[in-house]
This record gives sequence, C-alpha cells and structure tokens, in this order.
Amino acid sequence: MQHSEVELPMKDVQNSHDHRHIEIDKVGVKNVSYPITVLDKANGYQHTIATINMYVNLPHDYKGTHMSRFVEILHSKKSMINMKNIPDILRETKQKLHAEAAHLEVRFPYFIKKDAPITGTPGYIEYSCSFVGHMDKDNVMRDFTVSVSVPITTLCPCSKEISEHGAHNQRGVVTVNVKFKRFFWIEDLISTIEGCSSCDVFSVLKRRDEKYVTEKAYLNPKFVEDVVRDVAEKLDKEPNITWFTIEAENFESIHNHSAYAFLERTNNRGGVI
Repeated sequence: MQHSEVELPMKDVQNSHDHRHIEIDKVGVKNVSYPITVLDKANGYQHTIATINMYVNLPHDYKGTHMSRFVEILHSKKSMINMKNIPDILRETKQKLHAEAAHLEVRFPYFIKKDAPITGTPGYIEYSCSFVGHMDKDNVMRDFTVSVSVPITTLCPCSKEISEHGAHNQRGVVTVNVKFKRFFWIEDLISTIEGCSSCDVFSVLKRRDEKYVTEKAYLNPKFVEDVVRDVAEKLDKEPNITWFTIEAENFESIHNHSAYAFLERTNNRGGVI
C-alpha cells in the first residue's frame, strides 16, 4: 500500500523575532544584473542590461527580509524601468516587504546613434546612466536623482596660448546628477553636456570627420573648470532642474594625472525636491 506524503509547512525564519532590538537602515539585494527596457527619445524603447540595488529598512523585531521578493517586483514590471515608474516600484517594494522605507539604484549603459559630423558614417556612443530613488514612510520620494556620464573631448587653452604649433587635447568624461520636477529625456541632458565640451566624441570617424573634430576642438579650448561652469550655466536656466552636481575629469595626454573639477548647486529657480 502506497502512503501519500504530507507536506509540512516550512518555517518562515525571516519573520521570526529578533531579540537584539536593533533596526537596520538598508537590507536587500545588491548587484543584480537584470535586462531592462528604458525609454528612448528616438525609438520609443531601448533594451539594455542594468545593475540594480534594492533595499528596505528592517524593523528591530524582524530577523530578516524576503530577498526573493525584490527580484519578483522587477519581473512584475516586465523589466520596464524609467523615471516615470520608479515611484511605483518603490511603493510596491514597501508594500510587499512590509517596510516603512525603500531604496532603488538602477545603473545601465545607454546607447545613442551618432553619425560622423561630415561623412554621416553611423555609429553608437555608450553613456553610463542611473536612476536612484528613496521613498520614506509617508510615500514621499526623497533624493530621486538621474545621472549621466558623457565622454567628451577638450583642448587645453594654456597649451594653445603658449605653443607655436598646435595644442594638446584629451578625452574626458562629465558626470551630471540632477533632481527635477517632471519627466525629461536623457538625450536632452546628454546633448547639453556635449555642447559644453571642446568637441563631441564619435565612434567612427573618416579623414574628413577627423579634420573637422580636430579643428573644432582647436577653435574651442576648454579647461575642466570651463566645462563645469558652462554646464552649470545651462542647467541653472532650466526651471525643471532643482538641484545638480557636475563632475569633469580630463584624462590628460601629456601628464601622468587627470585634471578634475566638481560643483554642486541648488537651482535658484526652485527648491530641492
């Protein structure tokens, strides 16, 4: 005679009581590699791979949290993550994990098709982007920032001034973090940053293109100080931007170090959200 096995309920250890009475600010999952879909100004949507950190607070009387639920929430969104639905994801995280606060960090490469300036030869440039948001116990978004890192070319004004022939230039990167009032396109922020460089960076250049970018940079020399000030001047005129940081680093071509500049500002047109 065959006996059927009775499946006994498994103990939920995470929900068990913890005797130490110490709250934890953030518990969750870190460095989750996950396919996501983000909004694309030119094409509607773009598929990419994100590195995601998701956390909640843990009350003093709980032993642990349910780690699998974080990834389940990502899957329930069908991998769609953008600055419009970050508040929804955080709100759902709080509800499903029975937490007072939730935190989300999404970092991903974003690609924009960029044709060579003269020949129009097509290519793609990669930009490092991130969404970072925190929701408190009152379901209020705190410190919701969007970040982009943009490769640029700069040409040294000092080198141009003191040299009889030419001037040294270098590739650099500008990283901008912003807080904002309403949705904006990542592409527009990238374009603003590129416009403050000596010249854009391209993935494919023919000889006529190379001549163009070399001469454009020579006619538009910039220190890292110039770059952060020019970007700040642009962002300060944007009423949608309420706070920003700008970081510029030049990977010097004639020095064994980088040149660096950084600033943080609250936009005078509005308070920080």
